[in-house]
Amino acid sequence: FTYDVLLQLKFFVKLNRYGRKKDSKGSESEHINLKVLGQDNAVVQFKIKKHTPLRKLMNAYCDRAGLSMQVVRFRFDGQPINENDTPTTLEMEEGDTIEVYQQQTGGKLYF
Repeated sequence: FTYDVLLQLKFFVKLNRYGRKKDSKGSESEHINLKVLGQDNAVVQFKIKKHTPLRKLMNAYCDRAGLSMQVVRFRFDGQPINENDTPTTLEMEEGDTIEVYQQQTGGKLYF
């Protein structure tokens, strides 16, 4: 295993060792497990509260991947994700996938 893969495995185990919890009313947990899919097809899993702004997940992903928030875009179901969106506002479900794209600059305009 490479060091990066071991870090991802350690992070995944840490996220999943507590399992899904139910609140005192017996409803589903206030947490949700989400996958972040990079352009290299690497998947990183995160567990966050359903009402937490996705900015936290986005920052954590960028830190882990060594990327700047200014050069990546996050999308869910083909739509851009804003920093203040939450899993609840986007109607995300357990195990949903967020896609990450590096912003492209340059190119050539043809007429």
